[in-house]
Amino acid sequence: MKIIDAYDYGGTGYAPFLIGDKWQVAFLNYAPEEALESIVKLDVHHYTDEVFVLLDGRAALIGAQVADDGIVYEAVDMRPLCAYNIRRGVWHKIAMRPGSRVLIVENCNTHLGDFEFLDLSAEQIAALREAVAKAWSEK
Repeated sequence: MKIIDAYDYGGTGYAPFLIGDKWQVAFLNYAPEEALESIVKLDVHHYTDEVFVLLDGRAALIGAQVADDGIVYEAVDMRPLCAYNIRRGVWHKIAMRPGSRVLIVENCNTHLGDFEFLDLSAEQIAALREAVAKAWSEK
């Protein structure tokens, strides 16, 4: 009888691997679309918080307040093995450098429908990149 299950993911991008009745765990490994230069939209989950843990590499977690008069960004240079929570209803994105790996914990099946995307204008993308560059330069 097997008592302990082990999971790993060597591919790129998002891969949920442990989906329970109420929550799931996923890996997000660097892929070119996760690079800062590739970010052109934010996403939000309306029914679940989302926890991010940097396992390897370097990544910035980006939170955003979206209003009619614009977007205000908060970006943090993620510390390895520190758990970061994005509350439900908060627009967000993660910018990753090559070799980065992030563990994600969220409600089960979030990836199947609890998301909405917001396409960013060129000006909003520039502001996002500036917020991340500032976070990455503060070490």
